[in-house]
Amino acid sequence: MHLVLVEPEIPQNTGNVARTCVMTGTKLHLVEPLGFSLSEKEVRRSGLDYWQYLDLEVHRDFEALREKYGPARFIYFSTRGRSYYHQFNYSPGDFLVFGSETRGLDREVLDRAEIALRIPMINQIPRSLNLGNSVALVLYEALRQQGFPGMK
Repeated sequence: MHLVLVEPEIPQNTGNVARTCVMTGTKLHLVEPLGFSLSEKEVRRSGLDYWQYLDLEVHRDFEALREKYGPARFIYFSTRGRSYYHQFNYSPGDFLVFGSETRGLDREVLDRAEIALRIPMINQIPRSLNLGNSVALVLYEALRQQGFPGMK
């Protein structure tokens, strides 16, 4: 599996996601610009001593990522998604794409998305789940559907 964070802003969230990626054997893709330096101690502290095991790739922009992995299936997650994340059938090579903590994914990206999914939430509060929590929910559902490959 591939996990994509587009323009993440909060180093602790990225560190948390990185740790989840390590523990699930998932490749992490970060799309610039980042709201922090990867050398910042907050990112390293959030990932604890897992950074050496992280399969990480940084891309200058989203188009560079799409160009490099052209035929892959990209699945976008947003509060504006059209279907629920748990009602979708995931495959091992899927790219799970999440936007920044404060802006989410750009509308132009979502307008071009073939697959845009959402996590059910109450709508009385104009906020959403923490990025790390959202990633964990979706990634573990995708891995559950595949029988948790390589995990025990």
